[in-house]
Order: sequence, then structure tokens, then C-alpha cells
Amino acid sequence: MSACVPARADSARTKHVHPPHSPPPGGRRRFRVAGADVSAAIAVFLIALPLSLGIALATGAPLQAGLVAAAVGGIVAGRIGGCPLQVSGPAAGLTVVTADLIQQYGWRTTCAITVLAGLAQLGLGCLRVARSALAVSPAIVHGMLAGIGVTIAVAQLHIVLGGTPQSSVPDNLVALPAQLANVHPADLAVSVLTLTLLLLWPRIPGRAGQLLGKLPAALIAVAGATAVAALTGLLLPKVDLPSWSSHALATLPDGPVLGLVAAVLTTTLVCSVQSLLGAVAVDKLVAARPATTGHVKRSNLDRELLGQGAANVVSGSLGGLPVAGVAVRSSANVAAGAVSRNSTMLHGVLVVIAALLLVPALELIPLASLAALVMTVGFKMVSLNHIRTVTRHREVLVYAVTTCGVVFLGVLEGVALGIAVAVGVALHRLTRTRITHDDAEGVHHVHVRGQLTFLAVPRLSRVLHQVPHGADAVVELDGSFMDHAAYETLQDWQKTHTAQGGAVDITGRRPGTRISEPAEVDGCRCRPWTPWRNHQCERPSTAPPPGTDRQPTTDGPHGAASGPTTGKRTGRTAGTTTTPAAAPGTPGAPDGSARVTRATGRELARGISAFHRNTAPLMRRELARLAREGQQPSQLFLTCADSRVVTSMITSSGPGDLFVVRNVGNFVPLPGEESGDDSVAAAIEYAVDVLKVRSITVCGHSGCGAMQALLGAGPGDTRTPLQRWLRHGLPSLDRVPAETHADGDDEDAHASGHRPDRPPLPRLAGRAPADAAERLCLANVVQQLEHLRAHESVARALDAGDLELHGMYFHVGEAQSYLLSEDAEGGVFQLVLETDLTA
Repeated sequence: MSACVPARADSARTKHVHPPHSPPPGGRRRFRVAGADVSAAIAVFLIALPLSLGIALATGAPLQAGLVAAAVGGIVAGRIGGCPLQVSGPAAGLTVVTADLIQQYGWRTTCAITVLAGLAQLGLGCLRVARSALAVSPAIVHGMLAGIGVTIAVAQLHIVLGGTPQSSVPDNLVALPAQLANVHPADLAVSVLTLTLLLLWPRIPGRAGQLLGKLPAALIAVAGATAVAALTGLLLPKVDLPSWSSHALATLPDGPVLGLVAAVLTTTLVCSVQSLLGAVAVDKLVAARPATTGHVKRSNLDRELLGQGAANVVSGSLGGLPVAGVAVRSSANVAAGAVSRNSTMLHGVLVVIAALLLVPALELIPLASLAALVMTVGFKMVSLNHIRTVTRHREVLVYAVTTCGVVFLGVLEGVALGIAVAVGVALHRLTRTRITHDDAEGVHHVHVRGQLTFLAVPRLSRVLHQVPHGADAVVELDGSFMDHAAYETLQDWQKTHTAQGGAVDITGRRPGTRISEPAEVDGCRCRPWTPWRNHQCERPSTAPPPGTDRQPTTDGPHGAASGPTTGKRTGRTAGTTTTPAAAPGTPGAPDGSARVTRATGRELARGISAFHRNTAPLMRRELARLAREGQQPSQLFLTCADSRVVTSMITSSGPGDLFVVRNVGNFVPLPGEESGDDSVAAAIEYAVDVLKVRSITVCGHSGCGAMQALLGAGPGDTRTPLQRWLRHGLPSLDRVPAETHADGDDEDAHASGHRPDRPPLPRLAGRAPADAAERLCLANVVQQLEHLRAHESVARALDAGDLELHGMYFHVGEAQSYLLSEDAEGGVFQLVLETDLTA
């Protein structure tokens, strides 16, 4: 019998045997909740309890409805939703909508509308349109929240004063003088005490403030006001929680169909937009936390929409308020250190326990205290930071119109009005094009600011015809779009102007377009200047034919030749200055080097001008901060001086991120008087000891000229500075067997050339090195990392655990980067995959 065949093939006995390479099945996994989630759930619960009651009071719904929504939002939305740390429940942003629905249709029909809105959210989540909700202008969202906040604050002010709010903001404002004349002192006193505790509790100084500040101010304010009211025996309205047996549930909707449809759409819109924007904000808060708090997945917005829809269906069915993501509770959850959705769900469970067991204590809370709490929330919804942001982006009109529309017309009407104004502003910006003309030292400048569309063609044509015939003209296009009508107008004018002896210089970024005649291109197929493009067309070297003043000219940085002209003026396009032709050898006849110098200098000036115009306005604030605070780079990046290796581009870094050292061959000379190099050693010492960088990266690249020079250099080549510098690469050359210097088969050469005293060669994952130069480049990265460890400052930081060393290889032609993994013998350069490393 074969040893590989079991003695008894009893399928019944082998059916449940675990796979051979997996551990035997253990007992059932226990459900565990991290301690951080427990503490975060308690903190969120203490905030949610008074706010849920206050929002229910502000809407005019049964106070139990706020507790139902808080519990359902925590358990259902917390379990199903796509944002693990977002806390859902009754939101202040839904107060005005819900209050209008209750007044118009009654409470039970409002619950039915909540159910229908939840079903609509489920449908939108299945259609995966959650991302489209983020297309709504932030100015509209902030304006909507500000309008809702004003509405809440004005309404709750009446309860603070001891009265009853009206149905709309204008009515509340009209009734406010009479309410001020008939103030109830007990309600006002409790409200003032609540507001005082809200403001002063977070500002307690010293160590006591740090300890007491862990308790939420909202809970302390309501609890303090309740205790004072109970001890002093004040007679004032308090929370009334009827028996759960008489709790009102949803019923079939009753009312006009169009009105109900509008109500469902409004509820769906407000709930969805607020929840999705809240999820995005929670992602930012989580990303800003220290890495030691644990990894939390980024939000899945479609799943979040499904979770919110399910929560609204359940909440409406159980007689609860509409549910949405809540910013205050979510930020508290993140700040408390929550690491999973268990904190959100546990907070919902605590709300359920409180609603069942703490009814006698909750009924001691004065309504004036809850009104003061909600009024504070309403005022905070009018954010000065949001106003500054929309003002900076020139969207204050959209914000103001949306806010006023929500306050005086309603949420749906205000949002619709804001969208209309936002569309109008966008169209105005698209069609608003400033075209100016001025004359400086005989050169006529036409500056176009904005997008060139057919609407701007009449103004463009009028300004262009102000340029005199035969004059030098510079047309500067400061925009990213030009339609066909504007293109033809500009091209026709250029043809006419150059035919009349004038010169035209067209500058600016015009992706995909070219303002020149095909006959003038002379075979050049270059596009206009774009970032990272430095190709230069070859300039014609032939002399102009006799009898003409034709002279080869260039088209900006690409050098397209222009056509012939008459008289003393030569035609030129896109930026190169020309002069009348002079005979060779005569004074003023420019030689080739002079022409190249002028062209290169003009390209440099153009690049600087483009930076000042396009990039500097975006970077000025960040660079000003760096100028104030000084540089604090996270890593030293040591790479080759090759112009194709752009460190900020291949690492997606910005100003202040990298301390860069570049030299020919990315060498790190060994320390010492004979072989050392003070410039590189000084940079290493400054980066490690002064700047306290956390990592050093040595980056080699494909097609390195230094590696090719090392392969072809002789042992005594030290006549020039470059040859003496390349001596620092000889240890890298010694790592590579002599047999591999020829471009043979890498594996065979490696095997034949390997010696016990030579370390194994590093290699690329997935393929062999393309040639001897690439093989040497990989070995050079590993060798320079060893040289780094010989520097005293680096060795000291490595021993202390304050520094990491990384090797990197950048393939220029493939635009791909490889990181060195030293786990395998000799080291393997692994390709960095195109994945979201933050997810």
C-alpha cells in the first residue's frame, strides 16, 4: 500500500478536518470592544442625550422621538454605514424641515415622510450616486446650515424668555418685542445659568480644568441648571416623557401628493448632503490624528448613504426624528480616540438604556435649559470661518442668498435659490473676460484675462484692431480655455497683421491649440509650452536668400520658423526678438551662441513669469508660513543631479518636505581626510543633527551617465574633477563582478562571477536588470547606504532608533519607482504599486 494513500477513505470522518496548512479551529470568537471605543461611546452619549431632547423640543415633536432617533442612528447607521466613526442621530440641520412638516402634516405623517425619505436614500445608495452630492457648492451647504441656525436661534429665544415660538422667522421677529416685555424670570434665570456653564466650563484653568474638561460642557450645563432648578423649587415647564405604551408611530401619509413628494425630496436632500459632507469631514479628522491611534478605513460614501437610509426607515417606523450624520458628536467621537464603529453602536445602546431607565431623572430637566443649549448650537451653525472661506473664493453672494432664502422662504426654496445663483455666478465668470491694450516702448500689449469664448469675440476683435499696422504686438492669453470662434478670430488677425509687416508674439498657456499658419511650422509638430516639456526644435541654419530680409526665427521655446516679411521688419511669432539680417562678419551680426543665449534667457524669464502668474498666488501663504517657521523636512533625499529626476514630482512632495542633496552619481563619500567630501558630509550632518530628519533615501535612476562612465573608466583616470569625483563610485563597481560589465545574461554572469568575499548583487523584482549600467546602479544604491552608516551622525541616530535608511531606484522611461527591500539576500527592489496607501 502506498504511503500516500490513507488506510481508510472515510469521507464522513475527513469531512470536517481543517486544511493541512491552517491551524485547527478554535472556539467561537468573542465579541470584543476596545477600551478606546468604550470611553468614546460614553463621551458621545453624554453629548447626545441633552442634544437629542433639545432638538426634539425645537421641532415640536414628542421628546421621546429625539431619543429614538439617537438610538437608531447609533445602532443602525453605525452598523451599516460606510463611515465607521461618524455618529448619526437627530441633527440640528433638520430642525426647520421637521418643524415645518409637523406643523403642516402632523407628527404621524411626518414619521411616514421620514420612512419614505429613507427608502429614497436606499435607492440612491444602490445607484451609487453618493459622490454626486459632493458637487453641491460648499457655499450653498454652509448657507443652508447658517440659515437653519438662524431659524433655530430665533425660535428658541422665545422659549428662553419663557414664551412660545411662532412658525416662521418673520413671525418670531415680529413677536419678539412683546416677548421681551413679558419675560418669565425663572425661565430666563435657568437659561442664563445654562449659557454661563456652556461658555465657562471649557475655560477652567489649570490642572483642574484639564480633568474637568473631559466632561462635555453640554451635559454639565443642563445638569447644573436642572440641579439648581430642583434645589430652589423653581416653577417652570420641564421635560415630559409620556409612557412608551402611548408613543405615536408612523401612519400612512395624508395630504396633497405634490406636497408630500416635495417634503420627501427635501428631507432626502438635507439628510443625504449633511451626512455625506460629514463623512468627508470625519475622514479629514481621522487623517489628522497620530498614527498610534490605529488605522481606520476611509469612508465608503455609497454605503454611508445606505446606512442613513436604513436608519431613517427604522427611525420613522418607530416614531423617531429624521436621522443624519451629526458634526458635533462625530468630532467628539474622533477626538475621544474611537477606533471602530463599535463606539457609535455602543453610544446608541446607552441611549436606549437611558430612555428606559432614566425617565424620572430626564423629567427634571427644564425646557428653558434645553432651549438655551439648542440656541447655542444654532448660533454656532453660523460659522465665521465659513464666511471667511466663501469670501476668499468670491462666493459670498451664493452664501448670503442661500442663508436669506432658508430664513425667509424655507430650506428647499433657499437651497434652490442658492443653486440658481451659483449657476449664474459660474456663467458670469465663464463669460467675463477682461481684454486690455497698452503701448509700452513701441510694443503694443494685448492682455486677455479669463476664458475666450464666442461672447468675447467682439471685444477681442475691437481691441486687436487698435494695434497699428506694422507694429510689434504681444498678445498674452491668461486663461485655460479658448473656443473655435475666438481661435479663428485671433488666427485671422495674426495673418493679416504679419502680412502688413507687423510682428506678433502670442504667449500664454493654450493646451491643444496653436496660433500660427501650417506653412510657418516647417515640419515642427510641437504643441505649445506645457509643464515638464522642454523640447527644443532645431533652428534652420541656412542663410536667407538674396534679395530678401528673411531671417529664421523661433516660436517661443519650440523654435518654429516664421514666414517672410518685407521692409526692415521681420515677422516673428511667440516670443523671439528678431533684427534685420546683417552680413556675416559685420558689426551687429549675431553669431549662433548669441542667439542661443538670448533664447535661453527669454525661456528662463518666461518660466519665472509663469510662476509669478500661476503658481505663486497659490503657494504664497504656504511659503510665508515656511518663511516664518523655518524648514522642518521629514527626510533627506540624496539623488543624482540628472535633470530628468524631479524629486518633488516622483515623491509627490511640496515645499518644506524634502532636504535634497544632488550630485553626479548620487554618491555618499566615506568620511575621512583622503576620500571624504565635506559638502555631502556637511549636508548629512546638518540634516540629521540640526533638522532631525526621520529618514534618508538614496535614489538611483536608469540611464545614469555616472554609472556608464564608471564602467568605461580606467584605473588611473583622475585628470579632471569629474574623473576624480567618480572615484567615490569604485566601491560600487567592486560589488559587481567583472564578467557582468558586458551586457550578457545576468543570471549566468552572476553565477560565474560570484565570489565568497563579494556580497550578492541586488536585483529588481519581476525582471533581470536591463544592462550592466542598470546592474551597477542598483549595486551603487546599496553601497551608498553602507557609506551612510559610516558617518558618525547617521550611526548615532540609527542606534537611537531616530532614523531610517531607504534605497530607491527610479526608471525614467517607465516613470516607475522601486523601493529596496533588504529581507532577501543582496536586497530586492520592489515596484511601488498604484494603490491608495492611506485606505
